[in-house]
Amino acid sequence: MTITFDDNLPIFQQVAHIIEDDILNGTFQVDEQILSVAQFSQLFQINPATVVKGIGILVNEEILYKKRGLGMFVAADAKEKIQLKRRERFTKELLSELLNEADKLGLTTGDIIDMITQLRKD
Repeated sequence: MTITFDDNLPIFQQVAHIIEDDILNGTFQVDEQILSVAQFSQLFQINPATVVKGIGILVNEEILYKKRGLGMFVAADAKEKIQLKRRERFTKELLSELLNEADKLGLTTGDIIDMITQLRKD
């Protein structure tokens, strides 16, 4: 598996996002063990310290927890925590940017809703 990392975001943060995505899409379930640092490192062809840093973010956010001697596991409310965090980011960053651009273009709320409805159909 080859991953192309974005130069605009530190790799350890991208590792955390990849793991979050795997939790959201069901690849990793509640109380299920995730891949080891060595497995992630080999899979992504990156330094193990980078993987540790990315996993550390998720441990600090209580999305993952450690079982001593066994590895890292998905917390019971991990999916909800990720969704809440991403909804907040979606609102603060993406929607704000969208609305600023819509204002510049003279788009109304109705115009935006129509565009979103059309995109959802496609």
